[in-house]
Amino acid sequence: MRVDKWLSAVNVVKRRTIASDMVKSGVVCVNGMKAKASKNVAIGDKITITYLKGDKNFEVLQIPTTKTIPKSKKEEFVKEL
Repeated sequence: MRVDKWLSAVNVVKRRTIASDMVKSGVVCVNGMKAKASKNVAIGDKITITYLKGDKNFEVLQIPTTKTIPKSKKEEFVKEL
């Protein structure tokens, strides 16, 4: 699954367009390297998002099979480090 699609599907960001803009502006890193929107994520990847107030780190636990997941199941798909 593409990194921008994954970010919106697991409710890290609200919309995919926001996720795409974040990737294009270079604030999203996958395993320590700046990601392109087409970068695929795999289970175990570490994703870092750089905000103005600091970084947020996430670990991919599962890849969702649907477009979005319920917010109550977010912990099954992503772990905030």
